[in-house]
Amino acid sequence: MYRIDHWIDGHTVASTSGRNGNIFDPATGQVQGTVAFADVSEVDKAVANAKAALPAWRATNLSRRAEIMFNMRELVSANRKEIAALLTKEHGKVTADALGELARGLENIEYACGIPNLLKGGYSEQASAGVDVYNIRQPLGVVAGITPFNFPAMVPMWMFANAVACGNTFILKPSEKDPSAAMLIAELLKQAGLPDGVFNVVHGDKVAVDRLLDHPDIAAVSFVGSTPIARYIYETGTKNGKRVQALGGAKNHMLVLPDADLDMAADALVSAAYGSAGERCMAISVVLAVDTIADDLVGKVQSRIPNVVVGNGNDPSSEMGPLITGEHRDKVASYVAGAAGEGAEVVVDGRDGAPTAGFFLKPSLIDHAKPGMKCYDDEIFGPVLTVVRVKSYEEGLQLINDNQFGNGTAIFTRDGGVARQFQFDVNVGMVGINVPIPVPVSYYSFGGWKASLFGDLHMYGPDGIQFYTRSKVVTSRWPDPRTSKVDLGFPQNR
Repeated sequence: MYRIDHWIDGHTVASTSGRNGNIFDPATGQVQGTVAFADVSEVDKAVANAKAALPAWRATNLSRRAEIMFNMRELVSANRKEIAALLTKEHGKVTADALGELARGLENIEYACGIPNLLKGGYSEQASAGVDVYNIRQPLGVVAGITPFNFPAMVPMWMFANAVACGNTFILKPSEKDPSAAMLIAELLKQAGLPDGVFNVVHGDKVAVDRLLDHPDIAAVSFVGSTPIARYIYETGTKNGKRVQALGGAKNHMLVLPDADLDMAADALVSAAYGSAGERCMAISVVLAVDTIADDLVGKVQSRIPNVVVGNGNDPSSEMGPLITGEHRDKVASYVAGAAGEGAEVVVDGRDGAPTAGFFLKPSLIDHAKPGMKCYDDEIFGPVLTVVRVKSYEEGLQLINDNQFGNGTAIFTRDGGVARQFQFDVNVGMVGINVPIPVPVSYYSFGGWKASLFGDLHMYGPDGIQFYTRSKVVTSRWPDPRTSKVDLGFPQNR
């Protein structure tokens, strides 16, 4: 058994709240550790330290900030196996998934290494007689990130890299289900040269979240999680005068047209639906199959499912690990159990043959689903793929646009004209063309539409820089040295 406490002002701080949560090993179902749950005073302590560290960090020159990000990039890369092992230990994902998560997280740290260029402003000389106008971007102050269990290393990197590089100080509230990665990240940032107090970690539940949302010294909050909580975070934070970006849930559809390469589509569906046990907001959970190829496509997916090796994430042969908790596993299984009663056909039941120890569920495939069925309407967040049969491209597009979520989508086709029309017409924030999981690279930004995003700025990339800074416009006029008696001297940069 081990214990996880908070990270405040550059070191581990033992909690005094007396409240804790269990950390499970999802592969065995056994408790392996405990994590402290912060009370209001502990959150306040972290905020106070972040606020105290802000003036010096904000004044730190851009080259030094970039240097620290470069150092952090090297440290994360050098320790990627150790971080990945923590992810497998507490989340359950297989090693390949864990290493992939770190690779995508590293991209965001690499993007933040370019902060001297990313924070360049604009300048207009002689906007009026003797008047120059220019704009600069400045940090917000103390900002917070509330991150989900499914990517305990990558999503924090989506947030803190840009936030800290822009000159803010940062408080991370990671998921209490898998908190260890956040603590190792904090230690690596310290090794990278980040001053104490600039990055802090508080663990906990709704008590910690609510205090971050109402604390007067928190300027902005970033969140990734389910839609109901995202809506709560957004409404509460903005009511308290904070800038908020809150990414919510998803029901990502993949439209497969008759001219598509069906083998490629089937391979993509198995990977996108069952990778990471379906616990990712960019998973494909619905395939819209045009009637003429639906039987063939379903058969190809069904034939591939037995090849997905489900087991302990530490086993090199495993391709899919367990779900995060027994409660969540049971909730996902309930959608499979209820599908037939709603009129759908359970082609593959992932409850059959699943390992009995741990929180396992094998891949499930449900055919003939329709809007109005729970297996279609709800975000399941597990290894369940539902098939909806449509008569045409137009019907499939309408289903996507009518859905409450708008996170990601994909189309598989050989017709470039149809693909271009799809990207034009579809009301979804991230679109893949023959790409099943269209997660943008770090120099673009991540985020959906509709009930998948609350706020007007997406995560990381250019939107991340904009979110963690605010623009200031300066209008200046200087006396003419030929007529003024004031000795302006020669401008110095030190």
